[in-house]
Amino acid sequence: MENKGVLVGSIIFVFASFFLMIGLLAYESYKAKQMKQLAASVKSEARPTASSLPAQDFSMYKTKIGDEGREMVQVPEGPFTMGSNDGDPDEAPEHQVYLKGFYIDRNEVTQQEYQRFAKMTKRGMPKIEVFDDDQSKILKPEFAAMSVSWDEAAAYCKWAGKRLPTEAEWEKAGRGESKRRYPWGDKFVVNAANVDGTEDGYKYLAPPGSFEAGRSPYGLHDMTGNVAEWVEDSYDEHYYKKSPFRDPKGPDNADLKVVRGGSWRETEHHARLSKRFAAKHWRTDVTIGVRCASELDPASGGS
Repeated sequence: MENKGVLVGSIIFVFASFFLMIGLLAYESYKAKQMKQLAASVKSEARPTASSLPAQDFSMYKTKIGDEGREMVQVPEGPFTMGSNDGDPDEAPEHQVYLKGFYIDRNEVTQQEYQRFAKMTKRGMPKIEVFDDDQSKILKPEFAAMSVSWDEAAAYCKWAGKRLPTEAEWEKAGRGESKRRYPWGDKFVVNAANVDGTEDGYKYLAPPGSFEAGRSPYGLHDMTGNVAEWVEDSYDEHYYKKSPFRDPKGPDNADLKVVRGGSWRETEHHARLSKRFAAKHWRTDVTIGVRCASELDPASGGS
């Protein structure tokens, strides 16, 4: 009988321990969930949102329609601050650059617009080499064109009666004459750009122009995020140390070209306007697209 009592007691103890463990696990799970919600709340309170940005008026900047029917914005002649002393080594030194006026596309080229070019020039559409999900999720006419090489981007711009922007032109178009880190200011703003994650409403690509609050000082869309963009320049890590003051064109032609603007796959830190990326001119990637520039019309002068 004594052994039976010990056995019963042991069984009760085991079951009691089991239910106690289940209870503790449930409590820890609940506590972790509460802490996660609190952290998310603190994060959202600490980070500004698009609704906190003031409305802007871009009507003072001239616009025109390019040969292929896309809107361009005039960036006026003058100086601006290029690079950053607080970023990666190839972003330094921060320096003054003076550019003549130019036009640049308000929006990134869409897949539908690139398809028109491909059809008229009897080219194939860009092929997606690497993508870890259903390709149909990024293959939509209204989404930004991507997976284009530097050569294809340059060919598109030439077909449109334009050219790729220089690296300096691209940066001025994105940040204006100030030292701002992003098109809208110095701090990252939620829902102002399509970067890594789904917090901005898009897991992958977005239609160009979807983020009204993220426009640059000249009214350009998506200068941060969505797709990164090829520029004309070849890449040299130390180019800023020897860059000319007026209208820099980049180093001599090389295999490595510059990519700007971050993308939907980059963190907000890597989507800064001064951030520089380098890629082989033949590289294609679902994160890289195109935006074109052109000279001012003779009648526009230098202002």
